[in-house]
Amino acid sequence: MREPTFLILTALAAGARHGYGLIQEVGALSGGDVVLGAGTLYGALDRLVEQDLIAVDRDEAVDGRLRRYYRLTDRGAGALAAEAERLQRNASAAVARLRHRAQPGAGPALGGVTA
Repeated sequence: MREPTFLILTALAAGARHGYGLIQEVGALSGGDVVLGAGTLYGALDRLVEQDLIAVDRDEAVDGRLRRYYRLTDRGAGALAAEAERLQRNASAAVARLRHRAQPGAGPALGGVTA
């Protein structure tokens, strides 16, 4: 699963959001590392709806403009959980190997990072 998809699904795990809210939440979740443009986001949303990972929750009219909200489906929650577990396993393996690599007296190998 690509990082933007993971972050979109993660943002929707907390509840339904509209497009601009997703752009903001993905930016916050990634610490500003992932910045989604509107075209990229809506292309991803269409693909995720087709894959049944997310669904349209509702449409609202705000100041004369339609605002579409999306929600995570059960299938999307399962895919997100599986990917989170995979990432956690990989991160734990990396941390363990870095600890093993540390030489006595060489100082901290991880710079304070823990698994």
